[in-house]
Amino acid sequence: MGTVPTLYDGSSERRAPADQATVRRTNLGLVLRHLRDSGPRSRARIAQETGLNKATVSSLVAELAERRLVSTGDVDRAGSVGRPGLTVHLDGACVCGIGVELNVDYAAVLVLDLRGAVLHEQRRALDIPALGAERTLDAVAALVTDAVAVAAAAGARPAGLTVAVAGLVRSVDGVVTLAPNIGWRDVAVLDGLRARLGVDFPIRVENDANLSAIAEWAMGSEAGTPDLVYLTGEVGVGGGVVVAGRLLRGAGGLSGEVGHTSLGDPDRVCGCGRRGCWETVVGLAALLRGAADPGDPVHDPGRDLETRLAEVARRAEDGDARTLAALEQVGTSLGTGAAVLINVFNPRVVLLGGYFAVLGRFLMAPLLAELETRVLAPGMAGARVVLSTLGFTAAVRGGAHVALESVLDDPTLVPVAALAPAGAP
Repeated sequence: MGTVPTLYDGSSERRAPADQATVRRTNLGLVLRHLRDSGPRSRARIAQETGLNKATVSSLVAELAERRLVSTGDVDRAGSVGRPGLTVHLDGACVCGIGVELNVDYAAVLVLDLRGAVLHEQRRALDIPALGAERTLDAVAALVTDAVAVAAAAGARPAGLTVAVAGLVRSVDGVVTLAPNIGWRDVAVLDGLRARLGVDFPIRVENDANLSAIAEWAMGSEAGTPDLVYLTGEVGVGGGVVVAGRLLRGAGGLSGEVGHTSLGDPDRVCGCGRRGCWETVVGLAALLRGAADPGDPVHDPGRDLETRLAEVARRAEDGDARTLAALEQVGTSLGTGAAVLINVFNPRVVLLGGYFAVLGRFLMAPLLAELETRVLAPGMAGARVVLSTLGFTAAVRGGAHVALESVLDDPTLVPVAALAPAGAP
C-alpha cells in the first residue's frame, strides 16, 4: 500500500524479461496511481514526474481514457514550459470497491469509486454473536447485493470486496481463525460469501484494525504519514501499525492484537477467555460498565452505537460524576498501553478510532498525562495523538480502498467502453 509499483525489482538475476503486455499494464498503473496520489496534471508533467517519455504517456492516457479511468480538463499552466497542455484528471466513476465490516453489534457496507467518492453506505444493527456465522453471512450477502445494485445504477462495476473482521484472520484463504468477541472460530468467511454471492470479482477477508490503518494512511487526516499506529475503539481493541509506509502484518499475518496484551484487570475475564487483557479496561464494555448500571439504555446493543455514545457524551458534558470518572479511568488506561506502543514503534502519530475518537475530548487529558509519564524518550518521542476523522467508517473505507488496488495494479481489468458487454456500466 502507498507505494508506486515499478517495472524492475532491482534483482541482478532476472529469469525472464517482462513481455510487452506486462510493461504496458505496469505503466498504465503507474500513470493512474500518479494521478490519484498527485492530482490532475498535464501529460508533459506526468512524463517529467514519472520518468516516462511524452509519447508513451500520451498513448497511456489515451487508453486510460478509453477505459473511462481518466478524463481531460482545463489547461495546465503550472510548471509548464512552452505551450501548456490540458490537465488529465482521475475519473474512474465506472469502477468501485466494496468494503464490509463485521463487528459485535452491527454490519456495515461502503462503496467507493476510484476517485474516493462514496456511492453507497449502510450500517445495520445485528447481534452477531447471537446470530451465529451462517445467518450473519446471509445478512452480509444481502447487504453486498444491495450495494452492488446501487453501484450498478450509478454506472459502476465492483473491482472487489474486502470484509473486515475483528479478530485473527488468515487472509490467504479468508478464514477467521478466532474472533472471540463474536464467538467465531475457524469460520470460512471467503468461501461462505462466494457461495452466497456468486460474483466474478475477488473477495478478501482482513483484520479490521489493519484495514482501518490503511484507510487512515490513504485518506484520513494524517494521510501519507509513513509511521503511524491506529487503535480501534470497539467492544474489542485492535491495532494497525504502519512502518515506513507499509502495513506491519507479522510472520503469519496475525499482528495487531494489542487488546490482548497483559495491561488490563487481572481479575476480569476477557472475551478471549483469558484474564487481564488490555481491552478489559479500555474496550467499550469497560467504559459502559463504569459509566452506567446494566439496565441503562446505553448498554442496549439493539440501539444504534452512535446514539448510545452521544448519550454518554451528553452526560459527561452535563457533569455526571460517574460518567466522567469512567472516562478518566479509560483515558488513563489507554495511555498506559499507548505508551508501550510508542516505546516499541516510535510512530509519528497515534490515531484513535471508533469510540475513542467519538469521546476523545474527554479521554485526551488523562491519556496525555499518562504518556508523559510512561514514554521513555522526551516529548513523547515526537509522537502526536490524533482523533480519527473517519469515525466508524475507517474499516469499510480501508476495505473498499484495498478492493480498488487491483485496478491500480492492472487498469486493463476495466474494459474499454466500446468493448463493454451490453448493459454493463
